[in-house]
Amino acid sequence: MTQLPFPEVETPDTATIERGRKLFAGQSEFVKGVVAMSGLPPADRIEVCFAGRSNVGKSSLINALTGTKGLARASNTPGRTQEINYFTQGPELYLVDLPGYGYANAPLPVVEKWQRLLKQYLSGRQTLRRAFVLIDARHGVKPVDDEIMKLLDTSAVTFQCVLTKTDKVKAKDRERILAQVRGALSKHPAAFPEIILTSSEKGDGISTLRSVIATLE
Repeated sequence: MTQLPFPEVETPDTATIERGRKLFAGQSEFVKGVVAMSGLPPADRIEVCFAGRSNVGKSSLINALTGTKGLARASNTPGRTQEINYFTQGPELYLVDLPGYGYANAPLPVVEKWQRLLKQYLSGRQTLRRAFVLIDARHGVKPVDDEIMKLLDTSAVTFQCVLTKTDKVKAKDRERILAQVRGALSKHPAAFPEIILTSSEKGDGISTLRSVIATLE
């Protein structure tokens, strides 16, 4: 049987799931919102960041991961939140929430300033271990998603695709969407070769994502 490119992550073993559970059983706290590189907290632990277009379910995923309702707050206006938001996850990890991209309502100078900050962050943060690019499972990869993936390619930051809202996809549409996502990822050298499928509402894939993060060093 031919192995598909970018297969779904296999269910971790019991020990790895427990490692992820313990990591995310620790206290989760908002640290600060950053608008310039000078405002970044000390690089004293590893960090992972989450990127995704507006309304992809990023805040819901972070809240589900940490088990802390309301930790990450969604902006009602796409493109409005222009800060890099830092959260601690216990003493070992930073979770970094990048602003939603897709700028229909943001003035061009604001967009350009944020893009500069994002490029500086991605290329200059030595403790960043992986970026998770969130893709809405109902829609697949859109051009604006492709742009952030290109930026990650040029920044030499490994990124892993996380499909969100998989509970909203009908079984007959699932393989078509997955094929489209796999085709898009194949064009990006920085793409990690496994996809994580999640549903924040149902809890699907959350323990797997925790386990993946827990094994990063």
